[in-house]
Amino acid sequence: MPVHRSVTLLATLALLPLLLTLALPGAATAARKPPAPPARGTAYMGMGVAAHDGVGGLPPDNRAVQTEGVDVSSHQGNVDWAALWNSGVKWAYVKATEGTYYKNPYFPQQYNGSYNIGMIRGAYHFATPDTTTGAAQADFFVNNGGGWSRDGKTLPGALDIEWNPYGAACYGKSQSAMVSWLRDFLNRYKYRTGRDAVIYTATSWWKQCTGNYSGFGASSPLWVARYNTTVGELPAGWTYYTMWQYTSTGPIVGDHNKFNGAYDRLQALANG
Repeated sequence: MPVHRSVTLLATLALLPLLLTLALPGAATAARKPPAPPARGTAYMGMGVAAHDGVGGLPPDNRAVQTEGVDVSSHQGNVDWAALWNSGVKWAYVKATEGTYYKNPYFPQQYNGSYNIGMIRGAYHFATPDTTTGAAQADFFVNNGGGWSRDGKTLPGALDIEWNPYGAACYGKSQSAMVSWLRDFLNRYKYRTGRDAVIYTATSWWKQCTGNYSGFGASSPLWVARYNTTVGELPAGWTYYTMWQYTSTGPIVGDHNKFNGAYDRLQALANG
């Protein structure tokens, strides 16, 4: 029995997408192409934590005496510091720099605004160990807002070292090379400012990318990222945390954190 011409036409139309895919070189590959990485400079503290070391949005364990803080970057734009202050936030960290190629354009409003409202504040640097040396990035940080002064209102600079948002998680470095890069940054920062930088990281990243190195715990305060009700396991070398980033979904703006102690201990950290 001959096939009706309209049936043949419908069958051909149904196969058309497959025929086009086979006919066009690279069409199938293009369809499966992963999304492009974010633009350089857009990284922020805790960018990869929710996917690796937390579930987000959980209330923290408040049984210990702790002091509430936030961290912000250009993603928050101009921050309403009065609203944060009135909600009980008493300290803040502001992204100043990334690599040796990026300065936060909102840094003056965020850094000075938090200070002017009464907060103890500090600056942080998003590390990109695959772009330049640790010493070069420490210099760039200090030269662009990451310095320290003993005024009772300025925290030591923080090094944000976490999952690479632009590529391989460990920035293409071996565990020993990563430790060397970190030491290079920390030594240079202390030489420039007289203070040991705070290390912000997540335990799982630290294990993966430094081999759970324990040599910085005696000098650098730990700022650990884990989005859960408890802080969980700490990286090797630290028996306690100084700060804990417990959520990326703050009630007003920014990531929220707990300082592990009362306000007078926060002042002591600022004073060195």
